[in-house]
Amino acid sequence: MSSNQEISFDNSEYSFAYKKDKQLKNAHFLFSAMGKPWLVNLGLKLTPLAIKWRLPFTIPVIRNTIFQQFVGGETLEETSAVAKKLGEYTVQVILDYGVEGGDDGEQGFDHSTDEFIRVIDYAATQPNIPFMSIKVTGFSRFALLEKIDGLMNAAEGTLMKRYLTTIEKLPDNEKEEWHRVRVRLLRICEVAAAKKIGVLVDAEETWIQDPVDALTILMMDSFNKQRVVVYNTIQLYRHDRFQFLKDSYEAAAERNFVLGAKLVRGAYMEKERLRASEKNYASPIQPNKESSDKDYNAAVKFSIEHLDVIAVIIASHNEQSNLTATELLQQKNIPLNHTHVHFSQLYGMSDNITFNLAKAGCSVSKYLPFGPIKDVIPYLMRRAQENSSVGGQTGRELGLIRKELTRRKTE
Repeated sequence: MSSNQEISFDNSEYSFAYKKDKQLKNAHFLFSAMGKPWLVNLGLKLTPLAIKWRLPFTIPVIRNTIFQQFVGGETLEETSAVAKKLGEYTVQVILDYGVEGGDDGEQGFDHSTDEFIRVIDYAATQPNIPFMSIKVTGFSRFALLEKIDGLMNAAEGTLMKRYLTTIEKLPDNEKEEWHRVRVRLLRICEVAAAKKIGVLVDAEETWIQDPVDALTILMMDSFNKQRVVVYNTIQLYRHDRFQFLKDSYEAAAERNFVLGAKLVRGAYMEKERLRASEKNYASPIQPNKESSDKDYNAAVKFSIEHLDVIAVIIASHNEQSNLTATELLQQKNIPLNHTHVHFSQLYGMSDNITFNLAKAGCSVSKYLPFGPIKDVIPYLMRRAQENSSVGGQTGRELGLIRKELTRRKTE
């Protein structure tokens, strides 16, 4: 699809066509609550205690409110109804097993790996689930990642040179442990390649990100020759990540593989700033929102200018960034559904972006987590916190929901 059509994110009728009146009213109630920071902060403090104390009302309340809004279900099978409904509007799905981190032991890490593979096997049976998401911390010890990252930062040279030098310096027992981590990711990628499912490797905190980047690039070098299997996540709220995207592009061009790049703004800002302050080092976070926006849009532009080498996923809730991408594609007469361009938003948020992009002919998906309610609580708490801190976005969500509820009353 390459016609220069005007794309608007203001059409509430199409944005919420997949939601019944009751679901829309529930969403209105939820976003209204999340627009009150004091209420969100209270909930963040009380919810873990209520679960710990096993208060009988806790799980039903969570299930019927925030869980229903942002999660696809407790099991893979429950996600199928959501995926089917989204598919009716040509919206695809990125499946995410929402349990964060494995047990701190080899058995737990192996179990997480098996679960990731189970998700791939399931996705391959579904018509509109082309991707799934993984976290390396799900099958690797955090302290080992932190140690490798620290050693890499002390080494010199390119990312891969620092990585290889560091691994050689590890004691034998940790070399063997890291080898098991590599084998787990290799298993995941092998199954994904065979089943033609894309694997999106989530970003982590800066103090463990270097080994994750190196490992992901190694997997791209192996699996992204004929088609794109592996994607790295690049957080543009970090001031060094636009350069990292360009460096990754150079490596891909040199090694003749396709760079899979999922562009996000980021997820650990407060934690990153606090740690930098406590440990007295320069914050890795951009100085302000404008700098993040500038680098994000520059990364989108760079990726679209190099689609021969880069397959980009524009994972953003920022309307302007999405419009910038579609305008660039149209200016260059590149189809909006080009195989190396994909858009994505979180399930339960920014439906006005997702569904209007789909209507325009873009390849677009919802990021759909699933898992037992108790296990996805950390994810849900982040969504509540995020919507509380981004006042403008919450207001935009509420405004569109109210607009649609009013429109439906007058039909």
